[in-house]
Amino acid sequence: MIERVRAFLRDFRTLAAPYWSSEERWSARGLLLVVVSLSLGQVYLLVLLNTWYQQFYDSLQKLDQAAFGRLILRFAVLAACYIAIAVYSLYLRQMLEIRWRRWLTDRWIGDWLADRAYYRMRLVETRTDNPDQRIAEDLRLFVAASLELSLDLLSSLVTLGSFIGILWTVSGSLPIPGTALEVPAYMVWAALLYSLVGTWLTHRVGRPLAGLNFMQQRYEADFRFGLVRLRETAEGVALYRGEAGEAHRLSERFSHVLRNWWEIMRRRKKLGTLTAGYAQAATLFPFIVAAPRFFSKQIQLGGLMQISNAFGRVQESLSWFVSAYVGLAEWKATVDRLITFRRAIVEMRATAAAGSEIAIETRDDAGVELRGLTLSLPDGTALLRGVDAKLERGEPVLITGPSGSGKSTLFRALAGIWPFGGGSIKRPSAATCLFLPQRPYIPIGTLRAAVSYPSHEGRFPDEELRRRLRECRLEHLVDRLDESMHWEQSLSPGEQQRLSFARALLQRPEWLFLDEACSALDAATEGELYALLERELRATTRVSISHRAEIARFHDRRISFTADGGLASSPLAAAATPLP
Repeated sequence: MIERVRAFLRDFRTLAAPYWSSEERWSARGLLLVVVSLSLGQVYLLVLLNTWYQQFYDSLQKLDQAAFGRLILRFAVLAACYIAIAVYSLYLRQMLEIRWRRWLTDRWIGDWLADRAYYRMRLVETRTDNPDQRIAEDLRLFVAASLELSLDLLSSLVTLGSFIGILWTVSGSLPIPGTALEVPAYMVWAALLYSLVGTWLTHRVGRPLAGLNFMQQRYEADFRFGLVRLRETAEGVALYRGEAGEAHRLSERFSHVLRNWWEIMRRRKKLGTLTAGYAQAATLFPFIVAAPRFFSKQIQLGGLMQISNAFGRVQESLSWFVSAYVGLAEWKATVDRLITFRRAIVEMRATAAAGSEIAIETRDDAGVELRGLTLSLPDGTALLRGVDAKLERGEPVLITGPSGSGKSTLFRALAGIWPFGGGSIKRPSAATCLFLPQRPYIPIGTLRAAVSYPSHEGRFPDEELRRRLRECRLEHLVDRLDESMHWEQSLSPGEQQRLSFARALLQRPEWLFLDEACSALDAATEGELYALLERELRATTRVSISHRAEIARFHDRRISFTADGGLASSPLAAAATPLP
C-alpha cells in the first residue's frame, strides 16, 4: 500500500513539476502564493466566527439586546470579508488553472508531434488509446483536480491547526467512571477517533473507484471516437448501407460505458450511504458528547455552540480523506492515464533519437540511393531484403508491384518516417521534397490555407492560387478561397487529389514523390495532370507509384517489386533486369 502511494506521488510529480520550474515559474508561484494567502484568510475568518458563535449565543441566553445588535453588525462585516475573499480565491485559482493547462497543452502537443512520436505510436503503441482525449480532457481534469485537492488539503490542515487548539481549550476533561482519572481535552480525542473510523470505512468501500473511473474515461473516449469516425466516413457507410452495422458497433461501445457506469453507480451508492450517514452523525455527535457539561452548567449555551463549531471544523479537517474520496479516485485515474501516455511519448521519442534501423543521410547534390535496404512490417514480416538501387536526379521513375508488396512502405521510408527495417537511404533534404500520398491531408480552415499547405496561408498570391486551381480542373473553387470548413468532408476524393497537384505546382519541389496520387481519377484526367507536371515543373524529379500503365509514358525507368523481396529495374521500353 505504501509503495503504491509512493509510486503514485512520483507519477504526479513527473506530471506536475515541469510547469513549476518552467519559464512561467515565478508568475505561477506568485499567483499560487496569493491563492494560498486568501485560503489562509478564509481560515482566519472562520476562527473569528467561532468566537462570534460563543458571544452571540451567550447574548441570546442572557437576553442582552444591545450585545445582540452589535454582534449582528460584526457578523455582517465578517461575512462580507469572507465572501470577497472566497470570490477572489476562486477567480485567481481558475486563472492559475487555465494558465497551467495552457502550458501543459502546448508542451504535450509539442512532445507528441516531435520526432513523429504520434505516428510511431499509431503503428506500434497499444497502451495509449485516444491520445486526443488524454490531451484535451485528461489534462483539464488533472490541472483542476490537482489545484482543488491540494488547496483544499492545505486549507484543511490549517483549519485543523487553528481549531484544534480552540477545541482543546474549551472541551474540558472527561472523568473515567470508577477511577480518579480524567481524559484531558476529550472532545479532541473524540474527533480524532470519529475521523479515523470514517476514513478506514471510506477507503474499504471506495477503493475500487479508481480503477472504475480509469476504465470509464477509456470507454467514453472510445464511444466518442466511434461517433466522430462515423461522421467522417458518412458517405462510405451510406453507400454500403452499413447503418445497421454501425449502429451495432456504436451500441456495443456504449454498452461498455453503460456497464462500467452501473458499477460506478453501485460503488458510489455504498460510498454515498456511508459518507452521508457519517456527515449527518457528525452534526449531532459533538452535542451528545458535550451535553453532560452543559446540563451540569459547566458551560453556557454559547460555550456549547462554540464547542460544536470547533468540533465540526476539526472533524471536517480530519475527515478530508472521506469527503474528497470520490475526487481522489477520479484524480488517480486521470494521473494513471496521463502517465502511461507520457511514458509512451518518451519511449517513442527515445527510439527516434537513438536512430532508426534505417539510416537516413541527406544530401542535396545527388539523387536517391538505397544501400542494403530492408523493409518490414511492425510484426516483422519482410517486404524488401537488402536491396540496392539508385534514383538519379532528373530521371522520372515509375515504381510498380502487386498490392501489398511494399510500395507505399518504400514511399514512407523515402520520406524518413518508416522505422522498421535496416540498411541506409541517401536522399535530398526534406525541404527539397514533396510527398503526395493517395489520400491527401487537408487541414480544417480556409481553402486558401488548404491549397497552400504545407506552406503558411498567405505565402502565395491569390491570383496564383486561382490559376493553379483552374489548371487542375477545380474552377468551381476559385472564388471560395476565404471559405472556412472541413474540406475533407466537402470535397470528393478526386477533388482532393487534384487539390494536392495544385499544391505541387505552387511548392515547386526539386523532388516530387507520388503514391497512387491519381487513384480516384480517371485515366484521362491522370494523364492531363502528369502532362501538366511535366510542362510546369521541368526541373522537378518525379518518382511515382502506380498500377496504371497509362502513365508509363511520363517516366524513363520502371522499378518493380519482385516475389523474392527484391527490386527489378528496366527502361520502360525493355524487359526488366534485376538490380545489382
